[in-house]
Amino acid sequence: MIEPRFIPTLLLADHSLVKTVQFKKPNYVGDPINIVNIFSTLEADEVLVLDIEAATQRRGPDFTLLRQIANEAQVPFGYGGGIGSIEDVRAVLAAGAEKVVLNTAAIEHPELITAAADLAGSQAIVASVDVVTRGGKQRVTARSGTVVTDIDPVTHALRMQELGAGEILLMSIDREGTFSGYDLDLIRKVSSAVKIPVIACGGAGTRDDLHRAIKEGGASASAAGSIFVYQKSNRSVVVNYPTQDELKGGFHAR
Repeated sequence: MIEPRFIPTLLLADHSLVKTVQFKKPNYVGDPINIVNIFSTLEADEVLVLDIEAATQRRGPDFTLLRQIANEAQVPFGYGGGIGSIEDVRAVLAAGAEKVVLNTAAIEHPELITAAADLAGSQAIVASVDVVTRGGKQRVTARSGTVVTDIDPVTHALRMQELGAGEILLMSIDREGTFSGYDLDLIRKVSSAVKIPVIACGGAGTRDDLHRAIKEGGASASAAGSIFVYQKSNRSVVVNYPTQDELKGGFHAR
């Protein structure tokens, strides 16, 4: 059995790390290079770094910052944000990222998923599926949630798998940053439909939630931002990660 993974998800905006609530109201968290170094010291399973401004500003990745982050990362890390071409994919990998996370490009230019998988292997390509509820229906979004499509998340995840993605990063925008728990129903629908690993994201409020996404939702990994960078009671910044004993023994709500 593949060991579950617990993944800090770090959001970049204007060269800083921020934390959002439902993709809005970015709050400064700290210096990305320093915080990635801390998660490396804490032996995180891996780290995802996502530039949340690149797609909306219609610009490419900040490769200088990406290389600086890669120099500090002693754990596997993936990068997403502003990747719009196979040249961008190649450059992100050359900068030191082990995984490439594609969201907007996967919707607007889905053939890039296949080209990227052919270049780097499916294991290095993560299709990010950002989901929001509109009119009682869950729909896939692009450009950091600002463009709502008519695409069903299960249909989209299956398409990403077919095109060659090796993982799905499944984000519930409605839950993101709320500490209200993952959307387990959404996770179950997607994870039961695809054969590739699903990374659950959006809404973790306790460490027990991280395990529920896997045990009850069927995800292969749990990603989170707030509980790894905040002290929940007052949202003061406290970078933290479970010990290996906690990971092996399971978590309890607190």
